[in-house]
Amino acid sequence: MNAETDAAARYFDAIAAALSGLEIFMRDDRSPLYRHGIVAKIVAEYIARLERSFDSWRNRLAFMEAFKISRAESGFPLFQNVLELENDRRHAEERIANFPDADAIRAEMADFILRHKAFPLALQKSMAERLYLEGIRNDEQFGPFMLAQTAKVSVNPKNMRPFYLVHWASFDGTANLPLVYMATVEDSSDAMARQIVDTQTGKMRKGLEIPLPVDGLLNPELAHQFDAFTERNSSYSLSPVTIATNLDKDFATLHPKQLRRVVLGPFYSAGITENNSTVSEVLSKVRKTENAWLLTWTVQEVFSKAEKPGRRGLFSSEQSTQEFHINTDDLEAARQGVSNYEKHALIPHEAYQALYAAGEAQQIFLGYKVHILSNGQVISDV
Repeated sequence: MNAETDAAARYFDAIAAALSGLEIFMRDDRSPLYRHGIVAKIVAEYIARLERSFDSWRNRLAFMEAFKISRAESGFPLFQNVLELENDRRHAEERIANFPDADAIRAEMADFILRHKAFPLALQKSMAERLYLEGIRNDEQFGPFMLAQTAKVSVNPKNMRPFYLVHWASFDGTANLPLVYMATVEDSSDAMARQIVDTQTGKMRKGLEIPLPVDGLLNPELAHQFDAFTERNSSYSLSPVTIATNLDKDFATLHPKQLRRVVLGPFYSAGITENNSTVSEVLSKVRKTENAWLLTWTVQEVFSKAEKPGRRGLFSSEQSTQEFHINTDDLEAARQGVSNYEKHALIPHEAYQALYAAGEAQQIFLGYKVHILSNGQVISDV
């Protein structure tokens, strides 16, 4: 195993352990996000997609050597890898058709070994490529952009508007970071109110069955426009309040009451990433390389504190607008454009001990909620 192959193996082992630990944390009923059970469930689904992407990239290395990560910044793969994976997925079926089936390749490999007393590297690459293509053709990876789904539908009894919890995700091409978005949006369109709201009870109509999740926004008249909006407004460079304000402006009958963004990363891995020299130096002293990593993420939230009613006049009209709360008492919240935010860090027990022993833990984790992965469990509030 050469140095590059060894480094790739260590990176994939570390990120697999980190994402697995994060998934455990998200599904744990003691997790801070679990108090919003559906939020943790949604994030866990995107983490599972990310895990499948890393499995695919690892399989791809068996026949393609190109794989690069953002060593000095996010610690995640460069966006080019995400685009290549998506392109391979789109053409997987036609490429698979050009290969013999897996059993035929195995038989040919066995025959080659018997006849030549050597290992059939070319056939091994063919087998690896076929298995890789079979693994990605079902659209279960974390793509460059994943269209919205409606995960929850209810009614606001105060104003009789239906509201939806909608989520989508993107991999930011500049920051090389996976981003998960969730928005709670009220819908004041007459057609959806007639379909969903029982005006006598202020609740959803009895007997109304909506098979959740629904692909796209539940309102069919706005679904395509909403998809186009989210694709244009999912960049990491846009603050949550900017995205929420744009949504409020672009849709007269959609009223965003809350927007949440989960930013996964940066990720730190000993001997591979260079995004924090202090962290890298201490992690390099961790005895087991599979425990020499640190994963951080940020949960950002902006919410509406009031709605300014619209007005209709004879010659002009104004649509209603949201007044979003920005916590100006917190300089970091104001900088991020959010009502509030939480910074989290997940680290294996051995790596945390190394940082603590080096006297670096307090400084590195200042402002973070720290979660320690130990024996398949996550211990929080340390």
